[in-house]
Amino acid sequence: MTHHVPTGLPDHIQHYIDGEFVDSVDGDTFDVLDPVTNETYTTAAAGKKADIDLAVAAATRAFAEGPWPRMKPRERSRILNRIADAVEARDAELAEWETFDTGLPITQALGQAQRAAENFRFFADLIVAQSDDSYKVPGAQVNYVNRKPIGVAGLITPWNTPFMLESWKLAPALASGCTVVLKPAEFTPLSASLWAGIFEDAGLPKGVFNLVNGLGEDAGDALVKHPGVPLISFTGESSTGALIFSNAAPMLKGLSMELGGKSPAVVFADADLDAAIDSTLFGVFSLNGERCTAGSRILVERSIYDEFCTRYAARAAAIVVGDPHDPKTEVGSLVHPEHYAKVMSYVEIGKGEGRLLAGGGRPEGLDTGNYVSPTVFADVAPTARIFQEEIFGPVVCITPFDSDAEALELANGVKYGLAAYLWTTNLTRAHTFAQNVEAGMVWLNSHNVRDLRTPFGGVKASGLGHEGGYRSIDFYTDQQAVHITLGPVHTPRFGAS
Repeated sequence: MTHHVPTGLPDHIQHYIDGEFVDSVDGDTFDVLDPVTNETYTTAAAGKKADIDLAVAAATRAFAEGPWPRMKPRERSRILNRIADAVEARDAELAEWETFDTGLPITQALGQAQRAAENFRFFADLIVAQSDDSYKVPGAQVNYVNRKPIGVAGLITPWNTPFMLESWKLAPALASGCTVVLKPAEFTPLSASLWAGIFEDAGLPKGVFNLVNGLGEDAGDALVKHPGVPLISFTGESSTGALIFSNAAPMLKGLSMELGGKSPAVVFADADLDAAIDSTLFGVFSLNGERCTAGSRILVERSIYDEFCTRYAARAAAIVVGDPHDPKTEVGSLVHPEHYAKVMSYVEIGKGEGRLLAGGGRPEGLDTGNYVSPTVFADVAPTARIFQEEIFGPVVCITPFDSDAEALELANGVKYGLAAYLWTTNLTRAHTFAQNVEAGMVWLNSHNVRDLRTPFGGVKASGLGHEGGYRSIDFYTDQQAVHITLGPVHTPRFGAS
């Protein structure tokens, strides 16, 4: 298999602090691997507390003294639109770098790059169009809400769709007038290194955007614990989120955390079976299965269970696994050998917990790299580890149910609550189930397509808070209530004779 290597890859990836590319204060670096060969293709500066301190200091100066928080919304909007223009103009290059760094199929990486541009475009529109609340008591009082950007926002992003998920946090934080310190995932620092040039060309003032690469336990931990960072937005594992929650608590920081998932896809006998099979395949095998909202537990009504399993397994076995840069590829290489080992360990666990219908190992002919065959287990009990635990790879379990009540019990029977997918033509059942399923987001007869105006977030172990639309602006701004009395003031006169 010919492996495509993009041109122009950096020999070394630096931090970006106060408008300058710099190495770590202590000179430390870490290796960055190509997931198709697992060979080191570059190094990155390994940030620690000293580097975070410099980045926060730069962001603090830009917030306290620079023009960004004081710009009118239209001025910030113009810069955000120029950022979106630049991302759109470079979407093919961004996708190529993202695919090389993550192992995502090139067609899906291109979609993620375009979504990143749309995130900036959306918030450029939102900050110009938004209005704040005002309340009037005629002849007596006027009350209004004044929004203020909170300050330096710490953004910690994952490796599964890094560039797009970075944009998801950067766009509303910058739109709100905050300055930022971004700590991208250490597995995938490549595409994040492009933000600095994009922002400079768009006219973002110096110090507003700062980037520190490094390990979570070093750079990420220092960012969370920094007293000059009042906000942390984090996307990643639930266990890491719990640690961040603990470390941020003494300083009462604002937290927005989108964490893990083990989302159910519930297929009733009256469903459009062709559409349900298409959606549930895409829902767990797109993005190599490395997606927080993956419908990785498929619950199927017993009367159609055998047919569903047979058809689903046949389709899964036919999925094209191969070079991420080949447009025909549907599942590429997992991001890193550590993650590959984790996913393969769950595949082996699953062989003792369910009936293997497809996959179960490395695809034939792909002897190097982090390739996993799309793997399907049937007859999986709700107590099984592969039913309960997030695998974050191309692995799915299928479980039968006999009634609406049992389907709901199975759907809610895990610690996570991020997404849920429901396939039925019964309108009453659809809305009743949606009301009762423990999930922050529900898709009815639909795959994972989200309107950017809607809230994104989960319940239980899947997250804390919601972002998306105005909720993102709420997170990055303080809302100050201002009260004005009209006419005479009627106040009890304590101490008057």
